[in-house]
Amino acid sequence: PTPIFLKNTIMFASSARLATRAAPLGVVGAAAFLSATPVEAKSAVDISAVRKDIANLIETDAAKRDDGTSYTGTFVRLAWHCAGTYSKADNSGGSNGARMRFNPEASWGANAGLGGARDALEPLKAKYPDLSYADLYTLAGVTAIEEAAGPTIPWRSGREDMPSGESSPPDGRLPDADKGNPPKTIEHIKAVFNRMGFSDRQMVALSGAHALGRCHENASGYWGPWTFAETTFSNEYFRLLIEEKWTLKTTHNGKPWTGPVQYEDSTGKLMMLPSDVALLQDAELRKVVELYAKDEDLFFKEFSAAFSKLLELGVPFPKAWWKFW
Repeated sequence: PTPIFLKNTIMFASSARLATRAAPLGVVGAAAFLSATPVEAKSAVDISAVRKDIANLIETDAAKRDDGTSYTGTFVRLAWHCAGTYSKADNSGGSNGARMRFNPEASWGANAGLGGARDALEPLKAKYPDLSYADLYTLAGVTAIEEAAGPTIPWRSGREDMPSGESSPPDGRLPDADKGNPPKTIEHIKAVFNRMGFSDRQMVALSGAHALGRCHENASGYWGPWTFAETTFSNEYFRLLIEEKWTLKTTHNGKPWTGPVQYEDSTGKLMMLPSDVALLQDAELRKVVELYAKDEDLFFKEFSAAFSKLLELGVPFPKAWWKFW
């Protein structure tokens, strides 16, 4: 005979299936939590197709530029800044809502240059109208990293869009590259990441996204890429940070440098921000930089977990049924 506890388990699962089949559309969601698979609000969208279209967009744009640059780094920054406003203290901010497409966030200095990335994704939003902007922006960053030979980033749909920027958090939640001196800069970036719920080690891991893309004078005021392979995700950012000699940039194209304080390597072709160099001047953070510089697999693993966490902060995903007890 079947043990009583197993009979109850079978009856419980059967009841869930019957409830889902028999219930009207309006109440199916009440039984949906019984599924072990997370419920996704936009399940009708073919996410694999969206990924392919994002990858094609990056590839097509890179071919048009023909200068070694692409949307890769910009899409990662788009996803990062969409999510990086989160505060664990009151659960405000984060990627849910995609408020960055409205003012005030669209006009924040930290988001300068991201309007072009949002515009580039508009045709995909039109093609997949049931996919939220918040899902599209975060998926663009995930796809960019994976297409750049980076780690697989756990990602799921289900974010919703806000109709305006009225609920945007206050400006100043995204990290600044320079607070005047290394101790203040380190204090600032630690406060930014700790506010979101990240450890200092996770902060360093996320900084590794600087392996991709470059800074533009017409956006941030800074100039140049962090690595010689700005469309390839790797631990090169950490290796270069440790192994190269970084000096203050004083000239640019034969003329005095008039931009903000930044550092350059011996060739003058690579750059580091004050917040990058500051990682070396904190003993504990430097240890993590050295660790990632030597072990790319470890960096990939820890970056993947931290970036996935970043993109989900503040998103009210439905809980799996076993998490209700």
